[in-house]
Amino acid sequence: MMGTAALGLLIGLVMALTGAGGGVLAVPLLVFTTGLTVQQVSPIGLMAVGLAATLGAALGLRAGEVRYKAAMLMGFVGLLLSPLGFWVAQQVDTRILGLAFSVVLLWVAYNAFRGSANTDMNVIDAPPSNKKSDCPCIRNPATGRFIWTIPCARALIFSGAVAGFLSGLLGVGGGFILVPALQRFTDLTVQSVTVTSLAVIAIVSTFGVLNSVSAGAFNYEIGITFSAAALAGMLSGRLISSKMPSAHLKKAFGVMCLVVAGLMVFKNL
Repeated sequence: MMGTAALGLLIGLVMALTGAGGGVLAVPLLVFTTGLTVQQVSPIGLMAVGLAATLGAALGLRAGEVRYKAAMLMGFVGLLLSPLGFWVAQQVDTRILGLAFSVVLLWVAYNAFRGSANTDMNVIDAPPSNKKSDCPCIRNPATGRFIWTIPCARALIFSGAVAGFLSGLLGVGGGFILVPALQRFTDLTVQSVTVTSLAVIAIVSTFGVLNSVSAGAFNYEIGITFSAAALAGMLSGRLISSKMPSAHLKKAFGVMCLVVAGLMVFKNL
């Protein structure tokens, strides 16, 4: 259990320094350290990510930065698709799931390196481009809320569906899908995108963990220890995250994802 707690602290720290997407490392690292399969550790990783996302979403909601109607719509659709992903995970060979996770890690690494390049060029904190007026989901300048249209609802439903399915399939929160989707389909600020995606992750993850528990697929001893340690690590990491250079953190995170992806490929081939 000491090893599980130490790993949880590490994952929580990574999540605090790199964002909720850092939780994508939880499942593969648990596979390596516990000897369990992807199917067995996915609910554990999902619980840790869900706790962190719930905390972040609560803080964002308090600050008025969460677009809660959009989050509820995506979260509801994600709830419908998450059980399907969980069912598919139980039918698929463990090696195939491991390779699928490698692909996810490569995608996350790509986004981390791209994000670090944008940070270096001071693009991330720049005002939204005028091209944002062409995206499906536009906010009302007077209220800051979305002007709901069919294209907007369709884009958010699609994003929530993909995130929910992958949440059930691999035990990931889906932030690596939700954040790019919200950036592409909405004119939200970077901070609002982050906390809105956290709200969706909190909704879907909670249901995913409950679904796993009801199916008898949750290891309580490892799950509670790992999740509690991850939450402690995240809270500790928040104290130092503002003092660390963002671009360097994203590059380091990208390298970690590449290394773990390589190990997953080696393990499952």
